[in-house]
Formats: sequence, C-alpha cells, structure tokens
Amino acid sequence: MSYIVHTIDSAPAGSKEVLAGAQKSLGFIPNLYAVMSEAPALIKAYAFISKIFEETSLSATERQVVLLTTSYENNCEYCVAAHSVIAGMQKVPGDVVDAIRAGRPIADPKLEALRKFTAAVVGSRGWPPEAASAAFLDNGYDRQQALEVVLGVGLKTLSNYANHLAETPLDKAFDPATWSKAA
Repeated sequence: MSYIVHTIDSAPAGSKEVLAGAQKSLGFIPNLYAVMSEAPALIKAYAFISKIFEETSLSATERQVVLLTTSYENNCEYCVAAHSVIAGMQKVPGDVVDAIRAGRPIADPKLEALRKFTAAVVGSRGWPPEAASAAFLDNGYDRQQALEVVLGVGLKTLSNYANHLAETPLDKAFDPATWSKAA
C-alpha cells in the first residue's frame, strides 16, 4: 500500500491545521505528520496526545527514554532516528540515547529501570512481569508514572504502526541518526 507524503496544500482539510502548526513550530513538516495527515483523526490524536504527554511528571529525558524505548521495541526505524535527534535537542545525555539505540542497559540505574519497565510494557502488551514493575517502583518511580509510561507507549505505538504501514521516508533532518535494529 502506497501512502502520500502530503503537503499542507494536498492534505485533507481536517489535517491542514495540524500540518500548519508543525510547519510553524518546527520549520518543516515531518514526514510522519505528512503521512498521518491522510487520516485527519489520526494526526489530530497524535498531536493532542503528544502535548498531553509533555504534561506528565516525567522529565524531558525520561519522556525520551519512553519514546525511544517503545520505538526500539517496535523496531520503528523512523521514530528511533527522529527521537535520537529530538533527544539531542532536549539535552538528553548521548550515552542514554546510544544505549537505547544499541539495546544496551543505561548506566543510570533509575533511567535503566524506566527503560526496562517500558520495554516490559511494550513486550507484554501491557502485562509487565511483577519484577519489572517492582524494579520500576524501587528506583523512585510511582504508580502515576507507571500509567504515564502507558501514555507514552500508546503515543509512540500510534506513530510506530503508522510508519510501518506507510513505510514513511526519513526526513533529511533526521538522516544523521539513521538507525536499524541489530540482528
């Protein structure tokens, strides 16, 4: 199935406002948004949930750990590359990003507990083993934050699956962080 990488002009009417907002705030329209705009409800949901996820109690670094880990677990080449660049813009330590991209443990024990819990939520389809939940809580997180991880997983699953279906081409802005999962 082939999908159009829409512009503001070619997008369905219900998607134009979100694309215009992305153009204004980012200076370009990411191909993810351009492809998602084929379904106005999807692009609106994704933009809205993205804003809500930023309001969680998780720090910018923790949010990027959730988003990158979900994308890694779902093998989304587009989102791992995009969030590697975004994480750098948000001053997420490079060693944290590198560890997630390589499927290695993060040196910081709290962030590693977050990475492992997120991976367990994704891998178990929301039924993480008790040990993963306990380690998450033992490392300073709480039940609210466990549910905030679910929000982040849901957000990224929307984009990961849309990218898989549409085979979204990587934007030039994300080329430096091109990624594919090691076999």
